[in-house]
Amino acid sequence: MNLSSTAKLSKRIRIGGVAVGAALAITALAGCASTDAATTDSNDLDTTAKPTIVMVHGAWSDASPFDEVGSQLRENGYAVVNFANPLRALGADTSYLNSFLETRTEGPVVLVGHSYGGAVIGGAAAADPDVKALVYLNAFVPETGETILDLAAHGGPVDAAALFDMAEFPGDHNVDLYLKPEPFAGGFANGLSEDQQAEYFTKQRPITYAALSEPAGDQAWKTLPSWYVASTEDHSIDIDTQRWMAERAGSTLTEVDASHLSMVAEPETVTGVIKDAAATT
Repeated sequence: MNLSSTAKLSKRIRIGGVAVGAALAITALAGCASTDAATTDSNDLDTTAKPTIVMVHGAWSDASPFDEVGSQLRENGYAVVNFANPLRALGADTSYLNSFLETRTEGPVVLVGHSYGGAVIGGAAAADPDVKALVYLNAFVPETGETILDLAAHGGPVDAAALFDMAEFPGDHNVDLYLKPEPFAGGFANGLSEDQQAEYFTKQRPITYAALSEPAGDQAWKTLPSWYVASTEDHSIDIDTQRWMAERAGSTLTEVDASHLSMVAEPETVTGVIKDAAATT
């Protein structure tokens, strides 16, 4: 064999070696990917064996008061998602939650509603068979045809001028209601630290008067199991009203010594109630 032939053979061997090495590397990566996929699928099965927990905030809030409860639930293997409640109109907010559930969840769902969010989850669950349980946190639980204002009146008359700053919303000609500083600190976030009160006050989102005065549609608490966390120091919804709504709905009632934001003041208790609800699914 001449030198030229030897060089060509050597080159083919090197090229062949690179090709074989590349093929082996790809095979190894594919094996890793398959292992990762199997691991992911296994983890997904572990998570999806439990229902998805969907948090629905109420008026004068966003989803941030659910942060600690959400963390605790995720640590226990639950998938948790927050719903950005529009707070524009009860029927439209409910329909949007239904669309959200269809798009963002699979399998069984537990809906958790705080305050006004209680009316939204009850209506949405009536139209979604994947919702298996309801958890109400200091929540309004209307009967079909009732309004939030009807239920609020159980605790006595509401002085709107004393409670709210009102801003007309040009898009839909609604009036947006913002809680004033004193009612917010004393009635919505009482019992929390000054720093917490300041943080949640700056994050508050308004609700429209129209949403509070719109009659509720069909409500799922008539057919689904439900749980209710009521706060004895709640200055937004009278404790007797909370007890009455929970009893009417047949909810399993837990009372805490806390303000309206029970999930901030008593996250372990609230997490435990949600896990109890999830266990029934």
